[in-house]
Amino acid sequence: MSAPAHTAVSREAVEDLRLRTRAFIRDVVIPAEPVPGEALTESERARLQQAAKNAGVFAPHVPVEYGGQGLPLQDWPEIFEEAGYSPIGPTALNCMAPDEGNMHMLELIGTPEQKQQYLVPLAAGDVRSCFGMTEPHPGAGSDPDALLTTATKGDGTWLINGHKRFTSGAIGAGFCIVMARTEADGDTPAGATMFLVDMDNPGIRVGEHIHTIDRTIGGGHPHVYFENCAVPEDAVLGEVGLGFKYAQVRLGPARLTHCMRWLGLARRSLDIALDRTGRREIFGSRISELGLAQELIAQSVIDVETSAAIITRTAELLAADPRAGSAMSSVAKVHCSEAVYRVIDRCVQLCGGDGVSDGLPLAQYLNEVRPFRIYDGSNETHKWAIARRASARRRKEVEAGAPDQGNAVVRGEQEQ
Repeated sequence: MSAPAHTAVSREAVEDLRLRTRAFIRDVVIPAEPVPGEALTESERARLQQAAKNAGVFAPHVPVEYGGQGLPLQDWPEIFEEAGYSPIGPTALNCMAPDEGNMHMLELIGTPEQKQQYLVPLAAGDVRSCFGMTEPHPGAGSDPDALLTTATKGDGTWLINGHKRFTSGAIGAGFCIVMARTEADGDTPAGATMFLVDMDNPGIRVGEHIHTIDRTIGGGHPHVYFENCAVPEDAVLGEVGLGFKYAQVRLGPARLTHCMRWLGLARRSLDIALDRTGRREIFGSRISELGLAQELIAQSVIDVETSAAIITRTAELLAADPRAGSAMSSVAKVHCSEAVYRVIDRCVQLCGGDGVSDGLPLAQYLNEVRPFRIYDGSNETHKWAIARRASARRRKEVEAGAPDQGNAVVRGEQEQ
């Protein structure tokens, strides 16, 4: 499956958009940030998104025909990082999860009618959306094959029944993309299928809120119940039985855009710490001149720059070969989610007591980024997949005639 076609954008145009986004975040968005621990209101979201449209920085990832800036995926990193310099910046630019991932998938596999009904208002910021995949144990979580929600085909309709949780963005969303298990039907295999479901469907019930430590995803992470939820046949997104295949269209880039946004917040945190250590003195020296502080700063710069490099590499791969890029996005997700947390944690330490107070936003930033090691697949699950792919790749190389280095080492030891 190829990536969606976007017109190439010159480096000068990308840099111009980056600088305008940078200015917009600092001049308009940061002054509007809620106090630590509070969420952005819907009215403020609408105001900021209109301001982003007026400034020409709205929806950088969305094609121009849908009101966006039309950037191809390989050009997203630097713009998304600038947006992520504020925790509400991606929302202001309409490139926040889960909407950004749903826009990308709708653009790639939606029918013209589905794009008109769902992508157009989503891209414009007129509605929000959610993605229904995660279920209570023993249902789908890190293991999507455990999917328990079902969709049964009837006379011109599908009936969806199941229970989702951590349905990010569900409160106040206009529609949900739901993953459900479907049975084999003729040439159509059994498997998972994605459905577009309006949230005002009488068969949907938004249930208990799950109170998490992060606050920036509008609509929370509640339970959602599907109880004989009837949808028409044209509600299928993609093809019946191929939901897991299509989900990778969304999940690979979505993991990476999380990395981009949170890397922007890591840069913000490091700037806060550098400003503080550059002006405060202890034991007769600026904190920034002390070796212990320099170690924390240097390690943070290393984490930031290695994260930026792996994000750039993965974005290029996703743009050229979504399958290879999706595998690499697991590597990026694990590295960046851990590196960004380390950076912000060090910055808290450098800022001392203020770092753990609401006088600075750093403690809240820790709360925002910590769940990323669990969301979009736990890091442990990704590491398991990374190791399996590495072992499989090496077996194929050896079977194709490459020397078995493990045996070579053993032979060398025996010869000694």
